[in-house]
Amino acid sequence: MEPVNVVQGRACPIDLNDVDTDLIIPKQFLKSVNKTGFGPFAFNERRYLDDGSPDPDFPMNRPEHQGAPVLVAGRNFGCGSSREHAPWALQDAGFDAIIAPSFADIFRTNCAKIGIVCVELDEPAVRRLFDLIVADPSVEVTVDLEEQTVTAPGAGGLEGVDASFDIDQHTKHCLLNGLDDIALTLEHAGDIDAYEASRAAWRPAVPSA
Repeated sequence: MEPVNVVQGRACPIDLNDVDTDLIIPKQFLKSVNKTGFGPFAFNERRYLDDGSPDPDFPMNRPEHQGAPVLVAGRNFGCGSSREHAPWALQDAGFDAIIAPSFADIFRTNCAKIGIVCVELDEPAVRRLFDLIVADPSVEVTVDLEEQTVTAPGAGGLEGVDASFDIDQHTKHCLLNGLDDIALTLEHAGDIDAYEASRAAWRPAVPSA
């Protein structure tokens, strides 16, 4: 997991509420436990037409949103099944931060474990972001994790965004330092080794590889 501090760039607006994980990555694509390769199937049912060609009206297919590292979405994003493949698909599609009024708890936790920043802003601030992106798709959104702020300049006569957000401090620490669950455990490798060295030999043990 790579450390995350600032995510900056254009944003892709998916103005839908209650987006569940089956919409993010449909069940028929859950055939691998690798974390990569799911990006092309993200939002498959909305992203592609019946003949398999890209739907030009879906935001992820529009040229102005290609390569955007920030996803802006509606409330209750990531609800439904707890599948880890949903964050994997979004990360593989190029998103490093997601901004929404609210998230499903398990989805938000799964995002943090792979380095995606979930930013919860109030609905008026998210709506202003949507409006800014529509007015000027080239507008850059900055998510500063260290400062816990989201900023975007004004565009098309619209006021910009300068908002702060809350985040669990343990999650923030892990994101800033690129620590997944394994890396967190390895931070205590010295203590673990010392315990194992002093542990009674007759106690059960896991054979080393």
